[in-house]
Amino acid sequence: MTAPLLAGFLLGLSLILPIGAQNAFVLRIGLRGEHVLAVCLTCALSDALLILAGVSGFAQLSAQVPWAETVLRYGGAAFLIAYGARSFMAAFGSASLRPSEAAPETLSRVVLTCLALTWLNPHVYLDTVVLIGSISTQFDEGKSLFAVGATLASFVFFFSLGFGARLLKPLFARPATWRLLDVAIGLIMWATAARLLLNESAG
Repeated sequence: MTAPLLAGFLLGLSLILPIGAQNAFVLRIGLRGEHVLAVCLTCALSDALLILAGVSGFAQLSAQVPWAETVLRYGGAAFLIAYGARSFMAAFGSASLRPSEAAPETLSRVVLTCLALTWLNPHVYLDTVVLIGSISTQFDEGKSLFAVGATLASFVFFFSLGFGARLLKPLFARPATWRLLDVAIGLIMWATAARLLLNESAG
């Protein structure tokens, strides 16, 4: 009975480990120490809902609503471009050299940004709803355990990343390190947006 659980956990972890826009955002929130619990819960619960949808057989939704992917693709790309520009401005703007001294972000703004990074990314649906949903069909009686394993991987990863980021705080005591992080986040956001748009062009 543990085989589907382990399979789901390993698959979920392998899909979520590569650095992306969402992970970069969680890392920065963890380093700032602002609303970490809310962000980790938002990411993990969003993944749980998407995994449940995939395992429950909603992977065919895109066929019924063909325009949904296009809306998500362009909406997500626009948001990523704007957020990337914001990160570059933070990296090179004198007002944001010391994030510890900057005004804290509001909870609502942080959660809404997190939701946008999660739900406006079509690749999230491909990983959770389509891929995990299709692989779950290999486990007839263990499909629920497979979903639990994949969901557990999301919770373990996001909470480890969010709350574990504090271990890196000594490294980010210097403004120059924050500059590098903001530049890296900006590049990740723009690279993700470019990948969304280029995939559309290739298709």
